[in-house]
Amino acid sequence: MIRLSVVFALFLLLCGMAGPRPAAAAAEVSLPISRELLSHIKYTPEQLQTLELPRPLIASQDHCISAVYPTVGNLPIWVADDGPTERAAIALRFLQSAAEEGLRPEDYAVEEIIRLWPLRSAADLALLDTLLTYNLLLYAHDVSYGQLESRSANPKIFNDTGRQDFDPTAAMRSIIAAPDLAVHLASLPPVHRHYRALKTALQKYRTLAAAGGWQSVPSGATLHPGELDPRVPAIRIRLHITGDLETIDHSDTLYDNSLKQAVITFQKRYGLEPDGVIGNQTIAAMNIPAKRLVSQIIVNMTRWRWQAHDLGEKYVLVNIAGYNLKVVEKDEVVLEMPVIVGELENQTPIFSDLIQYIDFNPYWVITRSIASKEELPRLRQNPRYLVDRNVRLFSSWDPDAVELDSTRVNWNAISPEQMARYKLRQEPGPLNALGRMKFVFPNRFAIYMHDTPKRDLFSQSARNFSHGCIRVSDPVSLAAYALAGEKRDWTVERIKATIDSGRRKVVNLPAPLTVHLTYQTTWVDKEGSIHFNRDIYGRDTELSLALLEKNSNLNN
Repeated sequence: MIRLSVVFALFLLLCGMAGPRPAAAAAEVSLPISRELLSHIKYTPEQLQTLELPRPLIASQDHCISAVYPTVGNLPIWVADDGPTERAAIALRFLQSAAEEGLRPEDYAVEEIIRLWPLRSAADLALLDTLLTYNLLLYAHDVSYGQLESRSANPKIFNDTGRQDFDPTAAMRSIIAAPDLAVHLASLPPVHRHYRALKTALQKYRTLAAAGGWQSVPSGATLHPGELDPRVPAIRIRLHITGDLETIDHSDTLYDNSLKQAVITFQKRYGLEPDGVIGNQTIAAMNIPAKRLVSQIIVNMTRWRWQAHDLGEKYVLVNIAGYNLKVVEKDEVVLEMPVIVGELENQTPIFSDLIQYIDFNPYWVITRSIASKEELPRLRQNPRYLVDRNVRLFSSWDPDAVELDSTRVNWNAISPEQMARYKLRQEPGPLNALGRMKFVFPNRFAIYMHDTPKRDLFSQSARNFSHGCIRVSDPVSLAAYALAGEKRDWTVERIKATIDSGRRKVVNLPAPLTVHLTYQTTWVDKEGSIHFNRDIYGRDTELSLALLEKNSNLNN
């Protein structure tokens, strides 16, 4: 045995540097283990600086190992002469339980680590140490920010997954410095209720899948309450398995009222029209295999890692896929409403920002794209199209542009490129496409939330009709919440009076309100019920294949 000070001096001589003492280092370290570690360090710090390294560094085990170990003096982090340390056991436990976070233990060399665990040769211990180091860092990256595979599958859609600037040396410093490693590792995933609830749901649906899930309900004619049908017992069993029907007290073929209420509950959870009528869509939803729902939960847990892990004490949460807006305060939903989101060709993006002000009786400045693609064809058919909608036409987008009479322009002679030069502005009023107010959080996507005169659309179960912005069904309640605490006391009555005045008024919020735009096809509501909604932009399958292509659950 050689004293640690001698080892440090030796590595100072060999490597020209020494780093912070690893937490696993005891009073003594075996020189044979340390020598064996050197065989796993493929590059010197100087060589790493000259290499064209992958981004992030965690994508390469050799590069990662070569970057991390010199910062700890090339000493073992997880093993001693007598084998793995207690902290190594904690690290292994988290890798083994990666499935609880929707990750795959086999992606973190768990089998190889377990094989090496009882071995005591210096070479085996050194290999074990490097495997624990790299795979725990990879786990820390994945559980915090999402796996790299999804980004490489489609950088445009999955641009936010993974951290290109992830620094394994900084991550390892935090791991080594953590007085309680288990607490530190447990803090890496998102901490908010939405992620935690999905984690609980994942365990439940894995248990259901392991037990065989449920039998398919045969297709057939549309079934209405009060009718007799031989499929009714199978439907009762199916809904009882997932808790939509609490008890099965008989097995006859009558579609009775208790089953109707269970069907309505199920339809609400699956984003279907909650009418209690069992048609093809409801049967198809009932027949989705349990293991496919497991994959859907995993995909949505992955998406939460891309956004802020701490959503804040008070925030607005817009679920694009669920057509839903919630205001959350101290982990409780205090306001909820349906919304309309972007159509497939104009998808609402995922991002977080701050609502800074509300624009009452706003103008709608029509974008160049909408003007060229939608307004011009309609003007060619009806020269009064702008006038009838109270839209003013300006000669250009310049501040000194002059107003033109849109009825005197030969729109058949105007090309889409020329149309983009005009500025079209719809005046405040009942016809305004933004309704009577908009909620502004300046961002690079030019996305905001707003009212709408088309109130009937909120009654539809599928609500992706907009050009990307979010139409809210109860803007008055949202405004009252956002302006609460403002010195002039913005009550609901005052908000309505401001709207009724017809005059434009911009009001800054007393404090900016955080807004998170998400895309969750699976979520748990405040009553604890899990929802599986439609994948309106077709993203689940692509992300699932990127993450789970070895078992392809979504295709089964």
